Amino acid sequence: MAERNTLEKLDLGALSLEQQEKLHQFKVKTRIANEKYLRSHPEVEMLLSDFLRSVFVSLSNISFFPDHFSDPGLPKKIQEQINIHK
Repeated sequence: MAERNTLEKLDLGALSLEQQEKLHQFKVKTRIANEKYLRSHPEVEMLLSDFLRSVFVSLSNISFFPDHFSDPGLPKKIQEQINIHK
């Protein structure tokens, strides 16, 4: 495994094989649950897409970032984007 950004190296023997397998299964289940959530909530993708688009347009205006998610018109803009992509 790769070394982390700490002074300590990973302890590869910290988990038993059974614990490693359980951890792996947990990670797989979590990824599946996350994917299902994202597929059933297209507004998340639209929200992030809109934000990233705005970031690239506004790179010179740092004050933009905090204001983006507090925009009262944001829910309407996201819903419009969802409707366009249906």
